[in-house]
Amino acid sequence: MSIKENQNVTLNYELKLNDEIIDSNMDKDPISFIYGSGEIINGLESGIKNMIEGETKIIKVSAEDAYGEYDEKLSEVSDINEFDGIDLEIGMVLEAENENKEILRATVTDVTKEHVTVDYNHPLAGCELEFKVVIKSII
Repeated sequence: MSIKENQNVTLNYELKLNDEIIDSNMDKDPISFIYGSGEIINGLESGIKNMIEGETKIIKVSAEDAYGEYDEKLSEVSDINEFDGIDLEIGMVLEAENENKEILRATVTDVTKEHVTVDYNHPLAGCELEFKVVIKSII
């Protein structure tokens, strides 16, 4: 039986970026989600459509269908005094709430004596991704 809307899909995956594995659960417990619920990125969800239990497939997902294109407007420079008490390091992820109480994540991309540059883009924004997917079950 192939995957259809509102079915529970369980799968293992390997994620590559520029031919390098950056995430995998191939030797771990599979993930489960409801197909069509938006729990996984659009490009992966559309890529597994019509797959059957036990099938393995390589799926290439464009940036647009993954985490979006990189937006330079989402990078900002702030006064370092706004970060008092934080031992800032390049690559560290900061979390804050916006006015709607939503959690925002930003990656520190530069630190000087006066300024801190943070990037609100998803770390994989602008990247084409390659998934190897193994469908374990469809219920």
